Amino acid sequence: MATTARKCVSVKGDHITLGQLLKKLDIIQTGGEEKAYLAMHDILVNGEKDIRRGRKLRPGDIVEIEGQSYELCS
Repeated sequence: MATTARKCVSVKGDHITLGQLLKKLDIIQTGGEEKAYLAMHDILVNGEKDIRRGRKLRPGDIVEIEGQSYELCS
């Protein structure tokens, strides 16, 4: 699967959860949508599939969602 250029997503503090990232990117609108979205889509965190909405993401982590790549930046 080809991905486009990686986009930088700024993180305030030392981390953001995967669920918060999905909301920040306007992929989902509410926290209630997180579980269903994660069950239906493959999300890679640093090259490994992850479905934990509470997964802590830190600056430098790479997240791939629906063919788009994001790097968390401070």
